[in-house]
Amino acid sequence: MARKPTGNPNGRPRKEIDKKDFESLLHIQCTLKEITAFFDVKLGGCSEDTIERWCKREYGESFADVSAKKREYGKISIRRAQFEMMDKNPTALIWASKQYLGQTDEVKLDHGNNELLTALTDLARKKMNND
Repeated sequence: MARKPTGNPNGRPRKEIDKKDFESLLHIQCTLKEITAFFDVKLGGCSEDTIERWCKREYGESFADVSAKKREYGKISIRRAQFEMMDKNPTALIWASKQYLGQTDEVKLDHGNNELLTALTDLARKKMNND
């Protein structure tokens, strides 16, 4: 039975890693160990070194570099889901407002030249002195 050329005629045939599956796993923020486990089951054997070598051949970069780039697409999906959730969930809207707009729950009072506050403070002092 003829085998595909691998660059090493005496070596094992290369594992056929599906690029679409690989990138989908990165989009959902999978780690190297999780991706290896997925392809280990799918291909009947796969190691982290196999994934690393495949990334070098397919992308010309290490797994870490490919992963850092491809995971960003997954973050876009998470952000999209957050924005969609804001229509249905006021808590999500408040959280997003704090994250993206810098809004806070902090209440700031201006105590400068506040005549009412001064009058109440004076009244409280008089009451404490009379008791």
